[in-house]
Amino acid sequence: MARGTLRIYLGASPGVGKTYAMLNEGQRRAERGADVVIGVVETHGRVNTAAQIGDLPLIPRRAVEHRGVVLQEMDVEAILARRPQLVLVDEYAHTNAPGSAREKRWQDVELLLDAGIDVISTVNIQHLESLNDVVGRITGVAQRETVPDDVVRRAEQIELADMSPEAIRRRLAHGNIYPPDRVDVALANYFRPGNLAALRELALLWVADRVEASLADYLEREGITDAWETRERVVVGITGGEGGDMLIRRAARIAGRVGGDLIGVHVVSGDGLRLVGHQGVADQRRLLEELGGSAHEIVGSSRADALVEFAHAHKATQLVIGSSRRSRMQEFVRGSVAARVIRTAGALDVHVIASNSGQGDERAQGEPTSAGSSRRRLAAWLLAALGLPLLTVVTLAMRERISLQSELLLFLSLVLGIAALGGRRVALASAVVASLLVNWFFVEPYYTLSIADSDNWIALAVFLLVAVTVGWLVDILARRSFEAVRARVEAETLARSAATLASDPQPIATLLAQLRSTFEFDEACLSRRAENDAWTIVVPSDRELGVATDEPPRSTPDSATPVPATLVPIGDQRDPIYRLELYGRVPSADDLRVIRVLAAQLGTAVETQHLASEAVAAASLAAIDEVRTALLRAVSHDLRTPIATVKAMVSGLLDDSVAWTSDQLHEALTTIDQETDRLNRLVGNLLDASRLQAGALAVHLEPVDLHDVVGHVMEHLSGDSALVTTAVADDVPLVMADGALIERSVANVVVNATRHGCGAPVRVVAGVVGDQVHLCVVDTGPGVPIDLRAKVLAPFQRLDDTAAGSGVGLGLSIAQGFVVAMGGEFSLDDTPGGGLTVTIRLPIAKTMEMKLGEAAT
Repeated sequence: MARGTLRIYLGASPGVGKTYAMLNEGQRRAERGADVVIGVVETHGRVNTAAQIGDLPLIPRRAVEHRGVVLQEMDVEAILARRPQLVLVDEYAHTNAPGSAREKRWQDVELLLDAGIDVISTVNIQHLESLNDVVGRITGVAQRETVPDDVVRRAEQIELADMSPEAIRRRLAHGNIYPPDRVDVALANYFRPGNLAALRELALLWVADRVEASLADYLEREGITDAWETRERVVVGITGGEGGDMLIRRAARIAGRVGGDLIGVHVVSGDGLRLVGHQGVADQRRLLEELGGSAHEIVGSSRADALVEFAHAHKATQLVIGSSRRSRMQEFVRGSVAARVIRTAGALDVHVIASNSGQGDERAQGEPTSAGSSRRRLAAWLLAALGLPLLTVVTLAMRERISLQSELLLFLSLVLGIAALGGRRVALASAVVASLLVNWFFVEPYYTLSIADSDNWIALAVFLLVAVTVGWLVDILARRSFEAVRARVEAETLARSAATLASDPQPIATLLAQLRSTFEFDEACLSRRAENDAWTIVVPSDRELGVATDEPPRSTPDSATPVPATLVPIGDQRDPIYRLELYGRVPSADDLRVIRVLAAQLGTAVETQHLASEAVAAASLAAIDEVRTALLRAVSHDLRTPIATVKAMVSGLLDDSVAWTSDQLHEALTTIDQETDRLNRLVGNLLDASRLQAGALAVHLEPVDLHDVVGHVMEHLSGDSALVTTAVADDVPLVMADGALIERSVANVVVNATRHGCGAPVRVVAGVVGDQVHLCVVDTGPGVPIDLRAKVLAPFQRLDDTAAGSGVGLGLSIAQGFVVAMGGEFSLDDTPGGGLTVTIRLPIAKTMEMKLGEAAT
């Protein structure tokens, strides 16, 4: 049986039209003759969405009873028995009721697909597992219902239901998403313009990544190696030479005109280190990043080939390089990067940009210039093979007119040029061949290797000695120059790693990535030795310290277990705890020397992070000590005050010398009663705080009516109760909470608002937002600055409030602890126009029942 196809409508937030689009597509399929049914649909009371159902048949849901609450779920067995061609299933990430055969609705959908039934479903971006925590930080609402990204990515079609933030808020204000009584709460919380814009960007980027991954899979499956111009990518070579800034800006303008990505790449020599160490490279990298591009560093013996390979690997469409003003002879000796790039670019568009300082640019971006360059050695051998015979032919005609010493000087000049170009080996060979040619053609008797005159023996010997010696010295000078450049580049590499240690809070992953890129390893990993002497990789080059992984290196050998090419111990060389594992090429001795220095810096980074962990632990202990000090300070005042008052009143009543009137007696007893209640509340708060800190709070969740909760709070509210007004919507559903704890929480928040609101009115409002009920306590007092809100929620924090009766600073802390313990959320926000809004978010009873069943399962 052929598997069914899955189509998903993805939305950035509620209200963008996912369900509407799903039903509309179902209607179109039904009009074309397909057998379409509705497995489950949630209209949330939206009239326009409900109208789209039309005459589509709806499979009745099955009733599931759990703890006295009847839940309605999709009847998968009824759908399988009906066997339609297409079924519409809303809310793909939904969690099924406890006792269901499958935990998640997407698993029900998989069963339908396996049965050959096509499915159309909907999901919001906050339900994707990889983005759940990001969305939680943006909106302040943690979404517990998630679906794995790869499950969604397997869908044959993913269509984005998109709408601008302004349009969503306009729909919300018109009552097209939530009822009017829930609009104000929703607009002030989840549906803020910034929240919606961020969610929309996340949705667009996720869909774009999915489309790009699908396209890459298609190109690989079809064997297509050419870059398809679906997205313009402009690659620019970073040279570090004069004129490179102009080249980068030109590439940025090209990328900006086509709306493409800007990618910069700097090529280092094949030995893993730059041959020309330019400060300009770092400056141009910063310029590239300022212009919105990304900088990369690759290794290659041929700059032209490396540039083209990098551009093809990144599916680039355009490559920007600088032109050269070298002479033809210089291009013959050193080669032209631009010419080779154009020859090997294939379908890649190459822009050769004119430079005001072409020679400098070409020297920076050209081939390696060391004496060991294969191109230079080849040129030296060609010069020796052609130059020596040619000089012999030219000077042979003038043999009778020039002296032997002049001949020797001419050949010596040519040998020195060969030595400077190709090194000592070709210089030695050229010197020997030149001495033989002079002896054969220019020393009497001619055309023999015999020498009649002793002066000629001395001249030839001195010529050979001088030629070999000078050639040797020229080669040494070239090598010393190359070594100086290499030392400068090594210093630059180490300085860059030291800067990373100083500026990056998580430097280990960055250092490993730099090491892998600089020396062209397949992978660089940090491993740690366990107690059983087994080594475990803890930091691949794209991970943070402490996150163990079984992920293999990027490029592994054919064997099942990859073997590192080089192991570098970190710390104690005889008994190291950490070591650096390098996969791929075997480094040279010079490279290994630099790698050991970098490994020492890695050891410093590891030690620094351990010290940072210890500092965090010390800070935690300091925070505990601070709480203990605050507790003693608060209790010493607030516990002794009511006790002293009660003691004074009781002592006065027991004093027979004092005559009490009935009014005075009533006032004294009232004072004792009030101070006793105050003392009781204080002790209760302290006990609650201790239970919260110890995790020993007993929570009994059950459906609770917020109308009753708010009513009880108002009945027992004393003091400034006239300042408090309530506006709890009639249709607010039951919430899953502990009745006693939620009442205490609301009472603490309301008392805190009246006590610190400076006589300002306080409103208690509640409404439904998504699958939660938001209860807001709104005051228009002085409010709390954003940077102090975390401190306000900490135990025993009263800020600058030291007035009598202000409490020990536990009210909001206990309220937050109770709400979180019940599975809710607690947040502080600004009140429009000034003041503080405390929002308590609790799950609707039906939703919470399903969560409890899921946890029990």
